[in-house]
Amino acid sequence: QVQLVESGGGLVQAGGSLRLSCAASGRTFSMYGMAWFRQAPGKEREFAAGISGSGGSTYYADSVKGRFTISRDNAKNTVYLQMNSLKLEDTAVYYCAARFGNFVLGGRSYDYWGQGTQVTVSS
Repeated sequence: QVQLVESGGGLVQAGGSLRLSCAASGRTFSMYGMAWFRQAPGKEREFAAGISGSGGSTYYADSVKGRFTISRDNAKNTVYLQMNSLKLEDTAVYYCAARFGNFVLGGRSYDYWGQGTQVTVSS
């Protein structure tokens, strides 16, 4: 069983930055692919970024590529999402997700989810 707890969300002006954190329980964190998903009001949940267990492989949705960076610290059982140059359309609830093995783009393949953290970008 893996428990995920996100933090770091908040209100930020367009062009600003935020760093989200996701702390995971368990002793085999490095065996889990991790991803950040987001869901804006009235929209479906979408994949934002993913990272392999070792951290050596990452992937980004086109909408965040070049602005967001996903990373992980396996010694701390934590995955991060650094968000720069935030846009109004980045406003959403951001969820951390974990699955045994490598990360994938489909949310249905993830076994564990955090409770979500709200990110609001204002003009």
